Amino acid sequence: MPHSLKVRAVAMFEAVQEIAIYIHRFHNLDLFQQGWYQIKITMRWEDDEDVSFGIPARVVQYEARDLGPSSIYGIWRIDDTDNSFSTQPFRIKYARQDIHLCMMISFNLSLGRFEVLPTTAVILKFELMYAPTFENGADLQASLDAYPAAVHEFRIPPKALLGLHSYCPVHFDALHAVLVDVSIHVSLLKAASTAPRNSRNAEFVANKSYDTLDQGLSDAASVKLKAFMIVKALLTAHGILLEELQKLSKAVDQAIDIPEFVSKRNDMKLINSVPQANQFTTEVEISGQRMPQNGLEGADRALDFETAEKLRSLSKRELLNCYHSVGNRLLYLWNIFLKFHRDNKTKILEFLHDAWAKDRKAEWSIWMVYSKVEMPHHYINSGVHRRVSSLWKLPDEPPQTAATRAELHRRSIAQMRINNRSIQDMHIFGDPSSIPIVIVERVMNAPRRTISDNSYLRQGHHLDLRLIRNQWLLIDPKVEFLMSETNEDKTSGDFREMGHRLAQEVISFVRKKMDKASRYGNLGDIRLSFVGHSIGNLIIRTALAESMMEPFLRYLYTYVSVSGPHLGYLYSSNSLFNSGLWLLKKLKGTQCIHQLTFTDDQDIQNTFIYKLCKKTLDHFRHIILLSSPQDGYVPYHSARIELCQAASRDKSKKGRVFLEMLNDCLDQIRANPSEHRVFMRCDVNFDATSYGKNLNSFIGRAAHIEFLESDIFARFIMWSFPELFR
Repeated sequence: MPHSLKVRAVAMFEAVQEIAIYIHRFHNLDLFQQGWYQIKITMRWEDDEDVSFGIPARVVQYEARDLGPSSIYGIWRIDDTDNSFSTQPFRIKYARQDIHLCMMISFNLSLGRFEVLPTTAVILKFELMYAPTFENGADLQASLDAYPAAVHEFRIPPKALLGLHSYCPVHFDALHAVLVDVSIHVSLLKAASTAPRNSRNAEFVANKSYDTLDQGLSDAASVKLKAFMIVKALLTAHGILLEELQKLSKAVDQAIDIPEFVSKRNDMKLINSVPQANQFTTEVEISGQRMPQNGLEGADRALDFETAEKLRSLSKRELLNCYHSVGNRLLYLWNIFLKFHRDNKTKILEFLHDAWAKDRKAEWSIWMVYSKVEMPHHYINSGVHRRVSSLWKLPDEPPQTAATRAELHRRSIAQMRINNRSIQDMHIFGDPSSIPIVIVERVMNAPRRTISDNSYLRQGHHLDLRLIRNQWLLIDPKVEFLMSETNEDKTSGDFREMGHRLAQEVISFVRKKMDKASRYGNLGDIRLSFVGHSIGNLIIRTALAESMMEPFLRYLYTYVSVSGPHLGYLYSSNSLFNSGLWLLKKLKGTQCIHQLTFTDDQDIQNTFIYKLCKKTLDHFRHIILLSSPQDGYVPYHSARIELCQAASRDKSKKGRVFLEMLNDCLDQIRANPSEHRVFMRCDVNFDATSYGKNLNSFIGRAAHIEFLESDIFARFIMWSFPELFR
């Protein structure tokens, strides 16, 4: 009986995923505690939460730190038990402190668990470790190792693993507000060879059974298919990396000396028979957030039919030689890239950051719905109590309709195809359906103005608005803040008194900053912006009406109103909340409650809010009104400064006065033809399922407080319209 042959595959065509992480700077935005901090990094495949598969491969300290021994302790370390990398511990002493870490750590992830290329994402985990200031020596490291103070994870989808070059800001969480400037760089590389380059990629073993022949031939075909896919992926990765390197070289205006044998593939007879780099990527736009597709499907689309067939026609030995040739060139180019990045770190980081910032509006558009409406004409009330609308209809979306619209959009998110070619922040992409839905209504009045990059002054209202302050700082690090404390524990009195105190506090702050800037000769354009929450908005507007503020009104720039009762509680539909207001008036005689409910004077046209509606809003260049149909503490129409159904049906003096106040406010917001003003209403719809069934959610308080405890909605709005906050 003749002998048969069995083909046994030898693992030669192997690839490895290398992910380089540049940790540039740790910036303390708003840490509550001084002490020692450390950043710990691990990496794993998404489908295995228990094991860290990323192996630290290389560490480079590319710049000497300018910190003394009192600010930094020990050295960086790699822990073999969990394959983690930890930076040196560093000491945080004050807000807005910078620690320049200047480190690069790269991780290797083996692809041995996959048949060819990765089919699952990579999870990149940053942990913020903390130890009190008094800890030192061995006790310090033990305390740091105890548990993380905060965690921030990112997801690198499979289709981004062939090539990704992106800025990646690490913020941790609202209680540990920092900014770690990080850039992520990903490439597929050839794994270390396990066999001589010219060895055969299959060996033949005598076997006495005919039944194994088909299996052997099948194994041989499988080896060639894997070789074909690996070589094709390496060629694509080479093309991505080469184009990215050339783009960065142009962006930072620094030439790169790339040897011809790396930048071109037609210098060898073997490479002449396979596709050139540009044939893989001619139709792919490479940027920090837009990467070509990965995997078998993506690779096939990157090749035209003729090129793919040419590659398929190569023998196994030719594929092996091609694998080594392309793999060596790719590794050489990868090392050039890493060195070029270190040598031009500042300019490259700025370039990647700008690309990241430009992509925010598109990246987060999943949770934002945009619409445009024309600025309405006056709503007229006749002497016989009949209203005639002059091109002004009642709002199409009362609170219930707005909430329903947002909920339908939330449900549709589960059916959306989320961008899978860029790094994903798991604070947002971890559970997309729980993220607030923001409905942006742009009220068209005049073209948006082009805004310069000059610094300006901004005044916030309350310490609880620190999350919005932190986002503003990320957009414009030069901004100066006043977190007003003058009315702390004094918000139950007269709005006039609170406004007077705030005006004094603002003037003192602005003059102090102006005097300091003048002494150093760098007093530029002054922009004074305000952010208020709830009744803080009325305090802000009252302060602006003070005569002492007159010289500063010309500096007013952006006004962000977060759920502010601008039209009072004349038509509040929340009966439980109204009962609470009634009790406060009866039991405590709180003056501001009387003013909010128009009972501070017998004549409604002599009340505080009626008079306030005639001034203050016209001085701002841009106005953003944030509201939520889930917020039962502030009437929906009052926060949005728009008509409500109850007022439209009210033929009494109360109804006429409401329309007069509404028209007065809109007249101030309406820009003159020569002016350019942005006026937006933004509906924020939170995930109500997270509230549960309790009193806060029942009376509508949960959403009112959520404005202070969540910053995702502010991140969406501010990064989508950054020109309004610079």
